[in-house]
Amino acid sequence: MAGTTPPTLRTDLAVMYEEALQELLSLRRERAALARRLDAEGRLRPFQVELLKLQQHLEAEKLRMIVLFEGRDASGKGGAIRRVARYMNSRHCRIVALGRPTEEQRSQWYFHRYVAEFPTGGEIVLFDRSWYNRAMVEQVFGFCTTREYRNFLRGVTDFEKDLVRQGTVLVKLYFSVTKDEQARRFDRRRTDPLRQWKLSEIDLQAQDRLDDFTRLKYEMLRRTGTSAAPWLIIRSNDKQLARLNTMKAILNAVDYKDRSTDLDFTPDPRIVVGGADEVALMQDERRRSGKFIE
Repeated sequence: MAGTTPPTLRTDLAVMYEEALQELLSLRRERAALARRLDAEGRLRPFQVELLKLQQHLEAEKLRMIVLFEGRDASGKGGAIRRVARYMNSRHCRIVALGRPTEEQRSQWYFHRYVAEFPTGGEIVLFDRSWYNRAMVEQVFGFCTTREYRNFLRGVTDFEKDLVRQGTVLVKLYFSVTKDEQARRFDRRRTDPLRQWKLSEIDLQAQDRLDDFTRLKYEMLRRTGTSAAPWLIIRSNDKQLARLNTMKAILNAVDYKDRSTDLDFTPDPRIVVGGADEVALMQDERRRSGKFIE
């Protein structure tokens, strides 16, 4: 009959309409996500200005500062480090991410290769994983012996006390992410071509060893947190809040000049937890459920 649209054409039009609708919805989601990221980055900016003031203070006073970023894979350490260092003077700020030790390094004093990266006066060094590899990753995957692990726990507190006593500002941050959120981030790394390089064989095994990591986290916090070098836990399921509160934690470690009176430097207690408090929370959870939970 004249004017009747053929069934195949109607089907093709319906498919095209559905595809166009899905593409439009995808674009809207991307636009909303971009707006949220821009808003979050905007909230960081005043604190990044404060980090520059902190850096200038360190340079003027010839102070040394070390910040340790510890935590599981996909816990948000790298993103936080990049935001902290983004506007800093690279001549006086370094990011250190050491790979596996060589055979020569394994024959040396364990801390030797880390000490070689320590700051000079006026410099800040951000360690993307540190000597605490021995307390967790190396122990979980058998990269160190039980004796080496025990010797590390016995010696690290005196090592850090000496650092602080000799004038180094030491900040120790542990990024804590839940199992479900870590799995979601790993899945994104698997499917996103721009992130696949981040996914390693160790990452793929990490979820299966979650209980081991959590148990060793507990031992590390319990045995290596001191008044001279306490731990701060950064709850990092929300990356944006984790980054903001990381900056606050670093800024609060030094009484630098010209600190803004308009900003709130108080860390969010939902995001930042003292190491001793985290140990107590983990103990309570073990009593309730019979196991530690991240």
